[in-house]
Amino acid sequence: MQVSKWGNSLAVRLPKALVDDLGLKPGDELEVVSATPQRIGIAKDERRALAVERMRARAWSMPEDYAFDREEANAR
Repeated sequence: MQVSKWGNSLAVRLPKALVDDLGLKPGDELEVVSATPQRIGIAKDERRALAVERMRARAWSMPEDYAFDREEANAR
């Protein structure tokens, strides 16, 4: 794999075989689970998906007239 410049950061393209093995799709998050000067171990970070799944399991319903108001949510 080759390290490339992406804006002010560095990026690595993952080979298709690894993407398929981990079941990755755009927007998924990875976690570095171990690192040495010669090797980096990664894992798919499932925390966000599990949190959404737990919220859906609660089956909360919103009132029909509910509309999210970003200004109201961020008011201090």
